Amino acid sequence: MKKSLTVLTCTAVVAVVSGLLVAQAPVPAQPPRGASGPPEHAKVTPINNLPNPYETVRNWGTLPDGRRWGSVSAINVDADGKHIWAGDRCGTNSCAGSTVNPIVKLDPSGQVVQSFGAGVILWPHGMDVDKQGNVWVVDARSATPAELKQYPDAKGKGHTAIKFSPQGKVLLTLGTPGEAGNPPTHFTEPNDVLVAPDGGIFVAEAHGAQFLDQDPPNGVGRISKFAPDGKFIKTFGSYGYGASQFRGPHSLAMDSKGRLFVADRGNRRIQIFDQEGKHLDTWYQFSRISGLYIDRNDVLYAIDSESDDNYNPGWRKGLRVGNARTGEVWYFVPEHVSKQASGMGGYGSMGEGVAVDAQGNVYAGEVGPIQGLTKFIPRLKR
Repeated sequence: MKKSLTVLTCTAVVAVVSGLLVAQAPVPAQPPRGASGPPEHAKVTPINNLPNPYETVRNWGTLPDGRRWGSVSAINVDADGKHIWAGDRCGTNSCAGSTVNPIVKLDPSGQVVQSFGAGVILWPHGMDVDKQGNVWVVDARSATPAELKQYPDAKGKGHTAIKFSPQGKVLLTLGTPGEAGNPPTHFTEPNDVLVAPDGGIFVAEAHGAQFLDQDPPNGVGRISKFAPDGKFIKTFGSYGYGASQFRGPHSLAMDSKGRLFVADRGNRRIQIFDQEGKHLDTWYQFSRISGLYIDRNDVLYAIDSESDDNYNPGWRKGLRVGNARTGEVWYFVPEHVSKQASGMGGYGSMGEGVAVDAQGNVYAGEVGPIQGLTKFIPRLKR
């Protein structure tokens, strides 16, 4: 396995001083930004070698008109348990200037049967589908100066959670499009949205917090709760390393007991809360998680697209599957082989978003050198 950057230089540095060669002591390399983590993480033995009960099918799903997939982190299963929704970043890693529909619905054979969202979403990042089949998507960022210069129409998009009907009609927008800020009227780089069985809405912020260290003045880590009609209820959490603190709450899921699971990616852990924001537990055994999904049987699927020796020492990228009730990890699906690594570096690639259909097939949304969708088919059906 390839190794990422070492923390210390391995050889002494030789300098020329007044014409003489002088051996200097090894110089510590600067750790990359955001590589810090909670001290509790170091006490957990990495889980990299469990059985893999899945067959991997790369490049699953076909877009219309020969269109190529871009980055996909927003993915979820339809209310029927059969179709798959995905948010494609318009064939690249941004929808700025694009006229294609980024939100697509695929049938079990991988054919697109519905699409929408052209001109509405800039950077689809997280997704949920409620009991009525409405599709909720977070548009995680606004346009960069370079994008605005080239595509002025990209202005006024991003930092929102949008509720679409199954046909693509915008039913509700939380946040102020194109403007970062604080709830109840604004979000800052929202990562994911989740709709609870009672219709309550949870939104997680902020994406850039995973790259911050210590206690920065601009650190944001929070979950906001809204009523089914979009009325603001409360916000809980803050930036940091402790319980109820987050550094990039990247994905949300809910188990059969109504507990809210948060993939606190920058802190390499899952935090578990009740729906009022009370902290219940913290788990490190599922790695540095980009995407979370919990099925109706409380099987937990945690996908890791980023681990390397800087950002999650000792852990491999991959998909870990286990029990949301007990925290036991059952299976490990290793990373894809790729010329370039996904995430922050290291070795290989793995998806960022994850969803599971009623038959137990797992779907990953790929971001980075490998794009599009991957399907993991259980070798032993349920």
